[in-house]
Amino acid sequence: MTADKQHWDSVYEARAEDELTWFEMTPATSLEFVKRHLRIGDSLIDIGAGASRLVDTLLAQGYGPLTVLDLSDAALAVSKNRLGTRASEVSWIVSDITAWQPNQTFSVWHDRAVFHFLTGTEDRASYARALSEALGPGGIAIIATFADDGPEKCSGLPVARYSPEALALELNRLLPGQFEMIDAKRHVHVTPKGNEQRFQYSIFQKK
Repeated sequence: MTADKQHWDSVYEARAEDELTWFEMTPATSLEFVKRHLRIGDSLIDIGAGASRLVDTLLAQGYGPLTVLDLSDAALAVSKNRLGTRASEVSWIVSDITAWQPNQTFSVWHDRAVFHFLTGTEDRASYARALSEALGPGGIAIIATFADDGPEKCSGLPVARYSPEALALELNRLLPGQFEMIDAKRHVHVTPKGNEQRFQYSIFQKK
């Protein structure tokens, strides 16, 4: 965890939020799926949120309780500073998802681009354990990764690319019979420099 934390802290300290390749002024695709499955009063956790503006929009629209998890203090500091006094309405967790142990359950789990960084079998298994513990029956997992024709690296790190079918197979291997894929969508993200990155969003429901 220490090496990963240092890497991501340095990334967020080196560049402005809107210069990062994954920056979205409005996280439209994430919002589309979150709002489809999250009701006012239901709890959501945003995994590896970094400085994402998803939490801003959800707060502004009355959603909550909201929890944001990331291993980088520097990334979360960007979001807290941006939210100002409203930051106190969010639960902030500094942790590596592969080491985190949930102490509550959530209605919706949102992950835009964490799972694809887990190239090791043990790390994926640890992620899956956290996911299973964090969602109760009927809970929704929104997991976005680079698509099978997406980038092979991000921020200098290798990634694992997935089609929706491949991700569903991997999740079923890790958590046999626990989740059913109920929706999927391809998404092309345009970076601040105008480059295209192909993603896939997969939506799973816990049985």
